[in-house]
Order: sequence, then structure tokens, then C-alpha cells
Amino acid sequence: MVALSELKTWFARHRDKIREAYFQFLKIPSISADPVHRPDCLRCAKWLVDFFKKAEWHAEAIETETLPIVFAEDLTAGPDRPTVLIYGHYDVQPVDPLQLWKSPPFEPTEREGSIYARGAVDDKGQIFYAICALQCWKELGRPLPVNVKFCIEGEEEFNSTGLFQMLPRLKSKLKADELLIVDFDSYAPNVPAVSLGARGMFALELTLRGSNTDLHSGVHGGIAYNPNRALVELLAKLWDAQGRVQVPGFYDGVEEPSPEDLRAFESAHKKEYYTERFGIEAFGGEKGRSVHEANCFRPTLELNGIFGGYTGAGIKTVIPAASHAKITCRLVPGQDPVKIGDAVIEFIKSHVVKGMRLELVRHKGEPAFRGSLDSKLCRAVAAASEEATGNKCRYLLSGGSIPVVSQLAKATGAQVVGMGYGLLDDAIHAPNERFDMHRFEQGFLTVGRALSLL
Repeated sequence: MVALSELKTWFARHRDKIREAYFQFLKIPSISADPVHRPDCLRCAKWLVDFFKKAEWHAEAIETETLPIVFAEDLTAGPDRPTVLIYGHYDVQPVDPLQLWKSPPFEPTEREGSIYARGAVDDKGQIFYAICALQCWKELGRPLPVNVKFCIEGEEEFNSTGLFQMLPRLKSKLKADELLIVDFDSYAPNVPAVSLGARGMFALELTLRGSNTDLHSGVHGGIAYNPNRALVELLAKLWDAQGRVQVPGFYDGVEEPSPEDLRAFESAHKKEYYTERFGIEAFGGEKGRSVHEANCFRPTLELNGIFGGYTGAGIKTVIPAASHAKITCRLVPGQDPVKIGDAVIEFIKSHVVKGMRLELVRHKGEPAFRGSLDSKLCRAVAAASEEATGNKCRYLLSGGSIPVVSQLAKATGAQVVGMGYGLLDDAIHAPNERFDMHRFEQGFLTVGRALSLL
């Protein structure tokens, strides 16, 4: 066993070394979505493997057709003890728009108590405090009470292609009793949370093509149907005036949240918070639903990008040859991403202006997942987080998605528990992403102490 006081003492003694290594990790531009950064992703995977090995773990980079998975394990607790698999990712989101960063995204900078860098919280900071917690156990010379494995992938921000492909062959290696996802948020500053679910997702890209080339909007105006017009007319049909998605079958299998669910899984914020913090004045979702229901218990269909024609400075009088949209659906339990994808595509096909050529790129979808309030790991993480912060732990459902988790849980046979110390205003996926060493330490203490409570 390791007491909280021992974890705090070790962290204080090693804080500068931890911070230095954390900054080294953040400096690697491991952007999985950009092929230009493939060498950086490979370098990042090697950095992690080397770090594990220096801490005397068995560690390896498992090659995939795309980017490697970093795997590490310590099975010294023995076959009679449970196994905990800790999941995270070393890849990060692209950094655009670069001009909005106050400091270079891969030169971690500390100001006003926060560390600014791409990946500071999502997910390098969070997975690294989990690694450091296990390093502490080893350096204190305490035998681990459970077997521990790490699965740290390099494509969570880009469809988890390699891990999805390798899962059938990794079932034995990744087999575990408990699955800890270190990639979530806390309830509020210094108020911890256990996340027991996230929404699934389906993604689609569509193009409407009306001509072989851009056309002069005067010479051809009134003759050619503008693809931008055709696109916005099509997209506007996806919702009714009440905010309900109009795709037939979209809500099949979706259950109303029970009063027990609404009480068990809390919402940290009301509409006023989103207005004050993010400037949101117009709220989406289905009318009559609270933000809690809309974000945790209901599915959504969102337009992530719409573009076509000239978008530079000034005016260029063209009818574009094509117009484009990127669509994602966030799904809740009971929804099949394959069926939802089929339904959305059929709806789009049936509402396209005649004569427009439709091109579709469909991305792999994954279902939502749920964990159990009664799992041993859930209770251990909740109790450890309360010790680490001095505040009551809350229970959340995430509106976001980690697509591979449902399949990872199925392959390993493990119960799923999510934890993290991110905040809604950490600017993940946006310029000036940030974390801080105080929350890093809270995560470190939570993971380190949870092991003693299993």
C-alpha cells in the first residue's frame, strides 16, 4: 500500500524532473491527422517506450499499418490478482489557426499558473500523470496490488485506425478486469469526477458538384444552380423548428433518461455558464430539453464544416463548381452507428437537388459506452479522488466520444471507468490549450492512491 502522504512527498521531491519530462513530451508535434507529422508520431511513441523502460517496465511499440501503439505492463501482482488496463493517447489535434496561439503550440510555456501547449491536457498531460503515478510505486519499492497494463495509442484524434485493426490480435495481450480511461474532465476546479460513459459517433463528408469548373456568376447566373445554395437547402432540412433531427429512424432505440439517471449523473453547468464563459447566446438541441439532457442523454447531428467557392478577402464573383460539408452525429446507447449512417445517407440522397452530383465519404462509426457505478475500480477512483482533492466526487456522462473504447472494452472483457482533471475551458482542440501542475498532481495522486484501494 502507498498512503496519500507518501505520494505527495514523492511528487514534491520529483516535481521539477516530472515537469521537465512532461515538457519534453509536449514538444513533440505528434499530429496524427497530418501525414507530414508521421515521423514526429513515431518519435513520440519511441520517447514513451524509452521512458517506460527507464522506469523498469516491460514496454514496446506495437506496429500497425498506420501508427504504433505503445504497450507497457507490470504483472508482478500475479495471476490471482485483478488486472487494470490504462488507456490514453499520445497523438494531438492540429494547431490551426496558428495565429491565435499566444505562444508556439509545441514550445510549452507556463504563464499565470497554466501550461500552454497542444496536448497539455488532451491527452499527454493526463496519460503522463498516470505513468508517473506507477513510476512512484516502483521507486518506493512497493509491490503493486494489481497487475497494470498501459495501452497508449497514436490515433485517437484520427479514428484510432491502427488500434481498431489490431484489436482482434491483441485480445490476449490487452485482457484485463478493469479499463481506466484517463482522458476526461473533472466536475469543476478541485471537484473531481468519475466519467461512466461517452457518446458514440458517426462521421460523413459530402460534396455537391454542379459543374466541371467554377463559373462566372454574371455570365452563368440564372443558368447554373449554385451548389452552395443546393447544399444549404439540403442541410436546412435535417432539423425541424423544434431542433429534432428529421432523418427517419434517427431516434430509434433512444430511451428517455430515468429520474435515477438524472440524479446519479450530474451536470456541472447551466446555460448561464456557457453564456458567460463562451459567449453562447443561441442554444441548440431539442427545444424543451435541459443542457444536461441535451449533452448527456440525447443524440445530435452537427455540421462541423461548410465550404465552397471563394472564401478569401474581398469578393470574387463565382458560382463554385462544388460545395462541401462535414457532418458528425453523436450517439447515445441504443443507437447503432451503422444504421444511423445508412439513414443519414439515404436522407441526403433523397433531398439533393436534381442534377447535382453527390459524392460521399463515410467514416467508421462506433457506439456509445457506459460503465457501472458498482464496479470496484469506480469506487476506488472516486474514493482516491476525494482524498486527492478534499472534495466529494461527482459522476458524469461525457457528451464527447472516444470511439475505440466500446470495442476495447469488448475485446478485453473489462469494466470501463473514466477519469480526468480537464476543464471545459482548457481549450482542447483549440488555440491556447492549457493544463497546470496543480491538476497534474491531483491526477497523479488519484491514480496512485486508487491502486491501493483496489
